[in-house]
Formats: sequence, structure tokens, C-alpha cells
Amino acid sequence: MADWLSPAEWEAVRLSLRVAFWATLFTLPLGVFVAFALARWRFPGREALNILVHLPLIMPPVVTGYLLLLAFGARGPIGGFLDSAFGFTFAFRWTGAALASGVMAFPFMVRAVRLSIEAVDPRLEQAAATLGASRPWVFLTVTLPLILPGIIAGTVLAFAKGMGEFGATITFVSNIPGETRTIPLAIDLLLETPGGERAAARLAGLSILLAALALVLSEWVSRRVAARVGGR
Repeated sequence: MADWLSPAEWEAVRLSLRVAFWATLFTLPLGVFVAFALARWRFPGREALNILVHLPLIMPPVVTGYLLLLAFGARGPIGGFLDSAFGFTFAFRWTGAALASGVMAFPFMVRAVRLSIEAVDPRLEQAAATLGASRPWVFLTVTLPLILPGIIAGTVLAFAKGMGEFGATITFVSNIPGETRTIPLAIDLLLETPGGERAAARLAGLSILLAALALVLSEWVSRRVAARVGGR
């Protein structure tokens, strides 16, 4: 692959994998928690939370990136505090690309996991609770194994979205080579560069291949998990 791609193209691939990995890793626990809360709990503001979670799916990605820049930029309330207190910066860094990708991928994660939780019969959890199991133990031993295929599906969707995120990323962290230039941003630049169509086609083909491999792996793992849970 190193011979097939130029150093700049390989850097975009490496950065895309890095951004998607960290975006998925940090959205996974929060996504499972929010999905469980929306599926099982009734509390004030539940509908507002549901709308907030799904807003990135509805709003233009550029708007999401702009809001991230306002909040997490060097002069933003959150970004300014993190910079002054810990020297940690999101804007125009790969960490910002991971944040933007995570925000855009979060609804896909929550949706997949929530549907999986809602498919679980609550009576199974209640039966475990009547036997003296605590709520965390019920979740770990009953709910989690049953929703694992949904978690895997949500993880793959989030990773794929992280790999393909463009609008929010370029608005929040710009298109900086070696720092924020992921595959979609590299393709966009190549299409605007004379003679860059062939390189753009290579990166587009690689993106399709990576997405297909992720889906195949997700299907295989989900079936193995479902078969084990079902005792087949």
C-alpha cells in the first residue's frame, strides 16, 4: 500500500484511521449510556435529550462544525478553559477532527444501541432483579450480552462515519496536511488540483474498500455473538 499511495496520501489514510478510532472509542461508553437512558428511563428533559442527540443528523455539518468552533475554539468557553488550564487544544488539531467526527457519529451509535435495547424483553431484567441482582449486575450479565450485536453495529457505523466525515471537520479544524487532512479532505483538495483526479480516485477506492471490510467484519462478529448468546 505504501508503494501504491504517495506519502501524502498515506498520511491522510493513517490520520483518518487515527481520528475514526479515537472518535469511536470515546463515543462508545457515552453512546451506550445515552441509548439506555432513552430506551429505559423516564425523566424530565428526555425528549429534549433525544432531539439534541439527533441534531447532527438534521443540521448541515458546517453548522455543527461552526458550533464546535464557537465552543471548543481557542476563544470559546470550553476550548479556552482547556487551553489555559491544561494546555489542551482542539481547534486546528487532529484532536478536533476526532471531536467533530465523534459528534457526527454519535447519533448513529445511539440509534443502533437504542434499537437493540428496546428489543430486549424487560421481564428478563426484572427476573434477574427479583433474584437479588443489582442494577449494574443485571446490565452486565443480562442486558449487555443481548445488546452486544447492536453495540457492534453502532461501533462500525460510528467508525465509518468518522472515516467519512467532511463538513464539520473542515469547518472546525480546517484542512492542514499531516494534522487534520483526513481522506475526505484530501480527496476534496485533489479534485481542486489539476491532475489530481487519479490520486482522488485511489483514495476514494480505498475508502470504499475500508468501509466494505468494516461492514463484513461487523456482520461476521454480530452473527458469532448472536449465535453464542442464543446458544446455537
